[in-house]
Amino acid sequence: DRICEEASYIVEHKATVRDAAKALCIGKSTIHKDVTERLRSINPALYKSVRDVLNTNKAERHLRGGKATHDKYASLRQFAGDVTAER
Repeated sequence: DRICEEASYIVEHKATVRDAAKALCIGKSTIHKDVTERLRSINPALYKSVRDVLNTNKAERHLRGGKATHDKYASLRQFAGDVTAER
């Protein structure tokens, strides 16, 4: 039941394992093992849906990392601009 709940969350929200773990208060490793190994024998159709979402996330992760870095440095530039304006 927990495994199907985790899988359904990932499919419905197109969530990463990390997002699902945070939302469901379960460890990332547990969710990953549940949806990549245990789910296959419990619900093969749901397993395929989860695999599709996880494969999409994996293909896009380099873009997410680049965006996170961009946002981090944009935030730092904004902060530096605020500090210089106060002087």
